[in-house]
Amino acid sequence: MKQFAFGHIARALAATTTLATPLALLPATAVAQDKQINLKISLWVPVQHPLYPSYKAWGESIEKASGGSIKTTLFPAEQLGKAFDHYDMAKDGIADVVYVNPGYQPGRFPVVAAGQIPLTFSDGRKGSAALDAWYRKYAAAEMKDTKYCFSYIHSPGSFHSVRKVTTPADLKGMKIRPSQSTIGELVSRSGGANVQASAPEARDLLERGVAEAIFAPWGSMFLFGMEKVIKYSIDEPLYATVFTTNINPRV
Repeated sequence: MKQFAFGHIARALAATTTLATPLALLPATAVAQDKQINLKISLWVPVQHPLYPSYKAWGESIEKASGGSIKTTLFPAEQLGKAFDHYDMAKDGIADVVYVNPGYQPGRFPVVAAGQIPLTFSDGRKGSAALDAWYRKYAAAEMKDTKYCFSYIHSPGSFHSVRKVTTPADLKGMKIRPSQSTIGELVSRSGGANVQASAPEARDLLERGVAEAIFAPWGSMFLFGMEKVIKYSIDEPLYATVFTTNINPRV
């Protein structure tokens, strides 16, 4: 264990800022229609997160490519619903385009969860390309309630705690916020207690002592203010979390 290393911030953010989604993923008929289409894009991260300007630029490119027949509106910071609900928000039509963490719903998406096995990825950009290319063969079946757009990972994250941890045995009895279901299983097998919460809620849990540690990428420590509470971090690429962008099937 060592104190938080600031050099990892740029690496973590750089891996999350690239969204390469072609307009062709949206129905071709949508562009040709005379009636204007308004797409609601829901993100559960705040506007300070690097994904927000990326999705904003993507939305603007859709508007331009469609000649103005498709308009987009972004709803960040859980305005339309909680982080855990975003896949169902696309399925049910509450939002048209959503940012999903499949690991927030343990057991529901077991195939894409393979991308969350610890020590699988060491680079966010290369890992995202590999994950998306592999998962496209399975997405239509596993995420059949929505239109799968693409998948990616953040730059590998690590373990952060309010008290010093030096061996796996130290996790026994600790209250730990996992980043997704695979890490939740790791916590359980290590004798820890899982405290479920989305990333925007994590700092509050740490401040109130509801959680004593968290699995998170380096960039999230500053995006969500957790560095003000955390005292120790492991300087190793331990795991990655899978994210997907999904579209309302009726769009």
